[in-house]
Amino acid sequence: MNRFKGFPPQTLPFLEALAQNNDRAWFADNKQQYESAVREPALAFIEEMAPKLNGISNQFRAIAKKTGGSLMRVYRDTRFSKDKTPYKTNIGIQFRHSLGKDVHAPGFYLHIEPGNCFLGAGIWHPDPKTLGKIRNFITDNPAAWQATLREKPFRKHFQLVGDSLIRPPRGYPADHPLIEDLKRKDFIALKAFDGNEIDKPSFCNFVTRGFKQTDALMRYLCAAVEVNY
Repeated sequence: MNRFKGFPPQTLPFLEALAQNNDRAWFADNKQQYESAVREPALAFIEEMAPKLNGISNQFRAIAKKTGGSLMRVYRDTRFSKDKTPYKTNIGIQFRHSLGKDVHAPGFYLHIEPGNCFLGAGIWHPDPKTLGKIRNFITDNPAAWQATLREKPFRKHFQLVGDSLIRPPRGYPADHPLIEDLKRKDFIALKAFDGNEIDKPSFCNFVTRGFKQTDALMRYLCAAVEVNY
C-alpha cells in the first residue's frame, strides 16, 4: 500500500460528480476513478492513522481493509429508505473501540463530503441498555460530566449534536439540572473543518489533534459504558 500523502485533488470533485450521477451505470464507468480518488487514499490514510491512534488510546482500531475495516462501504442500505440512490456521496471512516461490534460503540469518526467535512467522537444511536448506562453515569457523576463539557480544548473545537427526546426519559425527573443532556439519544461531538485540509500530507496529524481534543469526552463515555480507554 502506498504511503498516505494527502487525498488527491480529484477526491472532492469525484464525490460531487457521484452526487450528480448516483446510479450504477455511471459508477461502473467510473469505478477506477473511485479506486484512485477515494478507496486507495482512504486505506493509506487508515494505515497511517493506526500508530497515531495508539498514541491516544490503544483501545481503538484502524483497520485498512477494502471491506470489513475502518472504511465504511460506499453502498447505501436502501431497504427502509425512500431514497433509493445506491451510493453514499461521502467518505466515512470509523475507528471503533476494540470491544465495539458496530458504529454504536464509542469511537472516532472522519466524514469527508463536499461542503460538509467533520471529525466526530462519541457514541451514535447507542442501544437502550448502553444509553441507560450513560444516563445513569451522568446522574451519578454530574460534576465530572459538566467538567468534561467545560474542558477547554473540547469546548473550543467541538459541539455535542444528535437526536434528543422531546420529554424527559422515563425514570428521570423533569427538573433535573442536566435534563437536556439526559434527554439525548446520541452522545456525539462534531468538529467541522475546511475540505482543503484533506489534500495536505499533514492531514493525519490534523485529524489526530482533533481526536485528542475529545479526550475528556471519550474517557467519560468509556467509563460510563464500562470499557477501557
